[in-house]
Amino acid sequence: MRDTDREFGNGSFGHVAYREADLVCPARRSEDRVGGKCERCVWFFFFFFFFFLQLAPSLPLQEDFVYHWKAITHYYIETSDDKAPVTDTNIPSHLEQMLDILTQEEGERESGETGPCMEYLLHHKILETLYTLGKADCPPGMKQQVLGFYTKLLGRIRQPLLPHINVHRPVQKLVRLCGEVLAAPTENEEIQFLCIVCAKLKQDPYLVNFFLESKTKVGVDRSPEGGALVGEAVRADGASSPDTGQTGPDLGPVAQTRIRNDAASAADQTVQPNHNYNLVNSLLNLTKSPDGRIVVKACEGLMLLVSLPEPAAARCLTENTALSQLLVDRLTAFYQALPPSMDPLDIETVESVNWGLDAYNLKEDTAAFAGKRALISFLSWLDYCDQLIKEAQKTTAAVLARAVRDRFLVPVLEPQLMQTSEMGILTSTALMNRIIRQVNSEALLRETVFFLLGEEREAETPGGVGRPLLRHRLIEHCNHLSDEISIMTLRLFEHLLQKPCEHVVYSLVLRNLEERCYQENKPQEEKEVLENGQLPEAVDLEEDPLFTDLSPGNRLSGSDWLSASPPRSPDHAKPDGKTEVHKIVNSFLCLVPDEAKSSYQVEGSGYDTYLRDAHRQFRDYCATCLRWEWLGTPKPFEKCNMEGPFFEGHFLKVLFDRMGRILDQPYDVNLQVTSVLSKLALLPHPHLHEYLLDPYINLAPGCRSLFSVIVRVVGDLMLRIHRIPDFTPKLLLVRKRLLGLEPEGSSIDHLTLLEGVIVLEEFCKELAAIAFVKFHASTTP
Repeated sequence: MRDTDREFGNGSFGHVAYREADLVCPARRSEDRVGGKCERCVWFFFFFFFFFLQLAPSLPLQEDFVYHWKAITHYYIETSDDKAPVTDTNIPSHLEQMLDILTQEEGERESGETGPCMEYLLHHKILETLYTLGKADCPPGMKQQVLGFYTKLLGRIRQPLLPHINVHRPVQKLVRLCGEVLAAPTENEEIQFLCIVCAKLKQDPYLVNFFLESKTKVGVDRSPEGGALVGEAVRADGASSPDTGQTGPDLGPVAQTRIRNDAASAADQTVQPNHNYNLVNSLLNLTKSPDGRIVVKACEGLMLLVSLPEPAAARCLTENTALSQLLVDRLTAFYQALPPSMDPLDIETVESVNWGLDAYNLKEDTAAFAGKRALISFLSWLDYCDQLIKEAQKTTAAVLARAVRDRFLVPVLEPQLMQTSEMGILTSTALMNRIIRQVNSEALLRETVFFLLGEEREAETPGGVGRPLLRHRLIEHCNHLSDEISIMTLRLFEHLLQKPCEHVVYSLVLRNLEERCYQENKPQEEKEVLENGQLPEAVDLEEDPLFTDLSPGNRLSGSDWLSASPPRSPDHAKPDGKTEVHKIVNSFLCLVPDEAKSSYQVEGSGYDTYLRDAHRQFRDYCATCLRWEWLGTPKPFEKCNMEGPFFEGHFLKVLFDRMGRILDQPYDVNLQVTSVLSKLALLPHPHLHEYLLDPYINLAPGCRSLFSVIVRVVGDLMLRIHRIPDFTPKLLLVRKRLLGLEPEGSSIDHLTLLEGVIVLEEFCKELAAIAFVKFHASTTP
């Protein structure tokens, strides 16, 4: 061949044209050809065609990229039919080819290096043009194509694009278009676009300052030449700041620092209470979509935005968006959709709910119990609020949690908890119990605790009601005439005590034990002993209201009463002030007389079973309380103000009163009372340990401890045992029935007392195990 002419068309690939003379087979020019044609000619032609096609250089990516972009712009110049849908044109194909070229270009270059195609896109403001076309939705469906292009561009390109003004400015404008119309055909593309923007901001949080837009144009410092800063405010009508003249994203370390500083500077100058956070507003609009999948994605996007650490964004989000209003309004709406009365067992046992994952099955929900769907919807949104606040920046979390307290808990839940209807109290308390179980974020848990218990930290007084009134009412409900309300309220306090919030323990118990006024600050040998052997501060049973129903012939004398307490010995205390553990353990194990014990006759009911549970629970409590920096030893007496009278506090008073009636209360009430007391005993605070678990402390006059309360119960039990015929066999039968070892049969007399004796024996074993585990932990390095 003599010459080869290559000409490149405007297509994506060059084509090769050859002169006809060059393709004439030598056989055709010879005199020997047969029939004027040669089979070798055909093969010869194809061989050289493909050979030269391989040698021809491919079209540079930039020319290919420009071709596709011009093909799109030519469509708008040449077409006269603006009603045809975009899917009937080649625009989607050209946009996809442009994305492929940009992705290929980045893959062929070193990390962070900007190629000519990307520079062309930025310099010629292609994204601005696409935004305009998308806003006009011309041809119909163009908005979807533009949203998809933006989403794929930000998702596929690894180098940071948002720092460039010719990227984040059109992105801002497109964000404002999202969520404008409810149930729009572009909702799916809108939410995908917004979520990819949120993900990019999560990677580089400082960029969020570019998305805080002023509602009105504000003054901005300018350079001496009069050029606007990169962070110049965007007017509310969508007009953008002047171009900075950047032609490509110089994304080296120096540029990254400069962009970060510019963004922060822009935020400092322009973030005022009159700013829009359109990214949040668009997501909030999409949370109202009838499509549940769109709602979940919008909630995910909001969760990403609230977690950004930038102070300016956090302030703008809490002050200038309706996020807190959305959380509270929807929470209120879901709560008010609940039936006025529900079975507390249904509320307690409904399956665990995670927002966005609750499955909807109307038939199954209706068959389970009325209101199950409404309950799951409420708990699901509560879980979202909790997770959102948990992930939020610290100041944002505090504001959102306070909004839930002020605009939902106080105006909506408090009246329900304070009502007088027993069914209403029971339902609202069960719901409050479920709320406490589900709340895990620190900020929301703190506000929930303040709502229930108040923020006071000073010691309580016997006649004082305290604040808030709700706290006093809930404690009263622990001693309600309705056993169901008492059990549910006690369960509420038990769940509160298991939460990682120091204020719960301090408000209910510790603030009254802080000065150790429950203890007589005088050595035992210095105490005056009366002639009959009774200590001066010992309670006279004849004057004790708990024993006024005993006839004079059945009363215990003072010396007999003291004999029920563990004997004291001079060496009962170790040098470090801790009572020898074996004496404490034996004191609790020996409290219940042998004739009232039945566990030894049933296999698997020994003291060792409580040791394993106590060890596990105490370890968990220690991990929770570690950051509260509690003292390891009791506060020294010389630093305590012991002049004032001791009051155990309203909460412990109710628990001790309930414990004193353990022989006359229903079995379920006794289980709940002892469960709450055991939770308090497990807490690793020296004053709680001393007050609840040390039988040998010298109680101040008129004071009672958990051990002294149990001693009184045992004294009452010893008098009543002899009035019940066949007490021991009946006691064993009741225990076996409770364990499911014996079938239910004929009724048994004195059933409540017998069940109370069994609970008392088990509780004493549990306290002994807790005391042993805590002592062992304190002596183990």
